[in-house]
Amino acid sequence: MRMTSSTARPEFGKPEEGWRLRWYTVIFEADTRAGRRFDVALLLLILCSVLVVIIDSVEVVREREFFLLGILEWIFTLLFTVEYVVRLLCVKRPWRYATSFFGVIDLLSILPSYLAFFLPEFHVLVDIRLLRMLRVFRVMKIPRYFDESQVLLQALRNSRHKIMVFLATMAILSIILGTVMYVVEGPKNGFTSIPVSMYWAIVTMTTTGYGDIHPHTPLGQMITSLAMLLGYGVIALPTGIVGAELAMSMMARKPTTRTCPDCLTEGHEAEAGFCKHCGHALAPYQRDTG
Repeated sequence: MRMTSSTARPEFGKPEEGWRLRWYTVIFEADTRAGRRFDVALLLLILCSVLVVIIDSVEVVREREFFLLGILEWIFTLLFTVEYVVRLLCVKRPWRYATSFFGVIDLLSILPSYLAFFLPEFHVLVDIRLLRMLRVFRVMKIPRYFDESQVLLQALRNSRHKIMVFLATMAILSIILGTVMYVVEGPKNGFTSIPVSMYWAIVTMTTTGYGDIHPHTPLGQMITSLAMLLGYGVIALPTGIVGAELAMSMMARKPTTRTCPDCLTEGHEAEAGFCKHCGHALAPYQRDTG
């Protein structure tokens, strides 16, 4: 039996034989040499096409190289169109691919150029091709790290309530500081309204400090100094919240000495319900409370 690549997409339907199978292997299976070369070439092509659009947005260059940039843009569009059509042809279930995440992205990457015939402003949307760079995950085999990323995701999920309380507190502080500065400084010093003063408070507490609005009175400068000191806590607090949850999540996922009763394999995670080797059910993990 022919073994499929770990990166193959069986939900699209792998052809049995012929040119469709060869093209499927090249386009969808990044573990093969030809597949990796295809993906790398595609990523470079995407980068070049986006670079053309970026250069085209510079008015001086666009006026001087209008025809060259237009020709390059249509070359890239035609290449991506051919690639999209070939992807549809070499799978058994083309509609399933067309409605998948990457299928939609592939279609959106070529549509703006054709729509620009009727609505020229759609031309700038070709930058959406940059989303196709997500395919770099397949080339670099980053999915092997998805398991570790789940730890960070779980930490963020566990700390969401604390973060919401933190954001609510910051909103209240912004309203209070904004109102105080509006009263202290007033419109003559740039604090023309409470929303503008709230903008100043947020910028100050996050230590960004654009400098477009700043106090002129001694009292306002003192309040600004206190807001700046408060800003250090603004940065440290959410970091500590997420850091603590991340540490707890990592400890929860730490391998234990749990042993599978069937194959005697050790080192299962605390929350594991089945053996990672044979699939046999594991006894509930008993934490050490001593």
